[in-house]
Amino acid sequence: MRFILFLFILSIFSGVLSINTYAQHPEEQQIRALMQQQTAAWNEGDLNGFMQTYWQSDSLMFIGKSGVTYSWQATLDNYKKSYPDTAAMGKLNFNLLEFKPLTPVLYFVVGKWHLQRTAGDLQGHFSLLIRKINGEWKIVADHSS
Repeated sequence: MRFILFLFILSIFSGVLSINTYAQHPEEQQIRALMQQQTAAWNEGDLNGFMQTYWQSDSLMFIGKSGVTYSWQATLDNYKKSYPDTAAMGKLNFNLLEFKPLTPVLYFVVGKWHLQRTAGDLQGHFSLLIRKINGEWKIVADHSS
């Protein structure tokens, strides 16, 4: 009888775990895919591909150690200046920590970034505002440090 009770409790616990695993919002899954797309492009040395996840607008805001940069093109130019080749780029890895829906079309995402490089690893944290524009999720503000 105890064995049956144990199996019953175990099955309930397993069900709760699987519900939580699959309870991830579809929006969060799409944003995770966006971040995977970004990582893949970076790790292939493709800064233009990496930047496809950003809003192509003069209103894009990137905040880094040098201050605020506005516009998609200026952000791309800064990346090209800071990471002129694949050795400088290294291999990127994200650890996504928080997903906060602000509205149905706006998410706040917090995470850690890590670059593994032969010249020395770099790492830090980031916060992103990601907005659904014309049916696609795009980074509209990036604060990386």
